[in-house]
Amino acid sequence: MYLYQDAISIIKAFEGFNEKAYPDPITGGSPYTFGYGTQFYPDGSQVKQGHCCTKEKALEYLLYEINIIAEEIDKLNLEIDLDMKQGLISFIHSVGWDSFLYSPIIDLCENENYAQAAQEFGKWIFNEEHEVIGGLLDRRRQEACLFLDSESLPGNLLLKAFRNYSASPEQVAAIRQLETEINPYVLSEFANKFNVTYSGDFDLTEEDLRFIFEFQK
Repeated sequence: MYLYQDAISIIKAFEGFNEKAYPDPITGGSPYTFGYGTQFYPDGSQVKQGHCCTKEKALEYLLYEINIIAEEIDKLNLEIDLDMKQGLISFIHSVGWDSFLYSPIIDLCENENYAQAAQEFGKWIFNEEHEVIGGLLDRRRQEACLFLDSESLPGNLLLKAFRNYSASPEQVAAIRQLETEINPYVLSEFANKFNVTYSGDFDLTEEDLRFIFEFQK
């Protein structure tokens, strides 16, 4: 069992093992990839067309990459636990270090806004034509769930929100925002199962409404 076993499992599951180097689907050439998503050898040289590796070597290269990512994450001095770190490791292995640095995730973690940080994972699911890649969608879900601790998983998070709901302007605004981001078919199915019925307008003041719409801008 390895220290970052959960991250390794996600990466191996979604990268799959490729014995022979294959070209980048966009360029048709470099960068070439083999093993479990490896594009560079530990000495820094690039994987090239015609290169091959065994499963043993592929795991060796993956462990090296993961340790490098883990060391770079440590340099950021984020207040995160092992599970959160593993979620980031898999995410960074997928999108690249530069993309991670330019995302809002670091700032959100520094501000301890971990739920919002996990939501950012879901933005990295598109190809060049801005079409959703099914495999990436599933991978981001697993990475986000690993990143969040057990009490912050999506199911428990919503249940906790329902229990604490008091129809405050902040809560209503948050719900409105969530509704705009959820797939409408998923939202409709939820409404049917939850037996959501319309019972009139919320009793909100003009000031409350102004706050809600300002919050959503």
